[in-house]
Amino acid sequence: MEELVIRDADVVDGSGGPSYRADVVVDGGRIVSIVQEAAAAGCQRPKARRELDAEGLVLSPGFIDMHAHSDLALLRDPDHSAKAAQGVTLEVIGQDGLSYAPVDDRTLVEVRSTITGWNGYGDDIDFNWRSVGEYLDRLDSAFDGHGIAVNAAYLIPQGTVRMLAVGWDDREATPQELDRMRQLVAEGMEQGAVGMSSGLTYTPGMYAKDAELTELCRVVASYDGYYCPHHRSYGAGALEAYAEMVELSREAGCSLHLAHATMNFGVNEGRAPELLTLLDEALATGADISLDTYPYTPGCTTLVAMLPSWASEGGPEKILERLADDGTAERIRHHLEVVGSDGCHGVPMEWDTIEISGVENPALADHVGRRLDSWATARRLLLADRLAPSILQHVGHEENVRQIMRHRVHTGGSDGILQGAKPHPRAYGTFPQYLGRYTRELGVLSLEECVAHLTSRPAARLRLPDRGLVKEGYRADLVLFNPQTVAAGSTFEEPRTLPKGIPHVLIDGRFVIEDGRRTDVLAGRSVRRSPVRRNANSRS
Repeated sequence: MEELVIRDADVVDGSGGPSYRADVVVDGGRIVSIVQEAAAAGCQRPKARRELDAEGLVLSPGFIDMHAHSDLALLRDPDHSAKAAQGVTLEVIGQDGLSYAPVDDRTLVEVRSTITGWNGYGDDIDFNWRSVGEYLDRLDSAFDGHGIAVNAAYLIPQGTVRMLAVGWDDREATPQELDRMRQLVAEGMEQGAVGMSSGLTYTPGMYAKDAELTELCRVVASYDGYYCPHHRSYGAGALEAYAEMVELSREAGCSLHLAHATMNFGVNEGRAPELLTLLDEALATGADISLDTYPYTPGCTTLVAMLPSWASEGGPEKILERLADDGTAERIRHHLEVVGSDGCHGVPMEWDTIEISGVENPALADHVGRRLDSWATARRLLLADRLAPSILQHVGHEENVRQIMRHRVHTGGSDGILQGAKPHPRAYGTFPQYLGRYTRELGVLSLEECVAHLTSRPAARLRLPDRGLVKEGYRADLVLFNPQTVAAGSTFEEPRTLPKGIPHVLIDGRFVIEDGRRTDVLAGRSVRRSPVRRNANSRS
């Protein structure tokens, strides 16, 4: 007899088609049968060792977080309710061109310092890996071999690759260095990565010219992966930066997924239609493009990321030296407040838009939740916390958010930084925020459309043949939620509050959330792209 029958569920299957009422039978980690109510009339209903009454609940595929920063959180916290309680069954990590594989001893120290504001320094983590494959193996063997809370796919971080091959210099790579980067990307793809990310407002990845990025994207394309850039500007020059990525991916023959595709800052208010026209024109010519967004207006990053790129050349210790020098610090202030730093997307800094969301040094905790008032305060914090502060940046526009999320290639991504005393609420609330506020309350999307955005579309981008739909033979990564009550519990005041209205979440047919509570099940594993290489010169 099968393991589980989910009885009388309103199935929203992820395809975008109409919902239907059905019994769904799960066994061996997969959906083995779906018996729709109409077909079951007069017939014996399916039986299983366990029955779950889903009356009044929607059954959907598990949600896929296309932009996550849980690279260390998955190894630190077996509970990981921040994502599991939202119905997230798969996260894509290795984002924004900076993560922890591939590394050597030198670059591991550098990258840990660089993204302390995203993940903490990691003193509680045994960094016993160096390659992409070893990192994925570590996820699979975490917590005494039991695995991790939710599934995870990995993007090769281009900035980390450049650290390894070139270092922190603002210059073009030599032919030998470019060959080394190609090799590192190929090895990462062969070891299971799904693509490559970039952070083109973060050093050292931003030092790469388009020709260099194109060459690396050709390697990614040869493995049928995708390129996920945090591009060169989300402020002044945002449209030009989007167009640059579209053209680069076309030249490389590589699929493109635009990370946290927002139109922020005052210069871009009301300009979402221009971005969508750019995408529609590219899609009409056959381009393979998708994007993700989070359903909030403020952004979130690190304070050090705001600095001009010249101030970050050489790595973390060089940054600290420049900040400590009064003359250099004054030059930085001028670029931030007058010129418009490339780290702040070419827009002159408005300090009152910057809210401190986290610090590493407990002695600085009283700054969390406060807006900055000046460069002097920002400088003191960067020095005292050794570049660790994370921030919220209140620069978004609601109508842009709504228009972009309606687009046919849109997917959901939290961009959730879990570090800090007061993180962005999107880390705990993105997916119920889509279902509750933007679907039920505002009607920006229908329920069927919204679920498709969060399930089958990202599964298609990841080339996953058996996830993203409620379909016989597919993996039983499933969510049951109440469409009348589902809502984000997290707020800017209380960002770590769990969502409402999501009583059950299954991964591989096992309950990770049951009756609204986290179980002790660790059903997550690394999800690896099959390392089958196409013709290296392919431009498809």
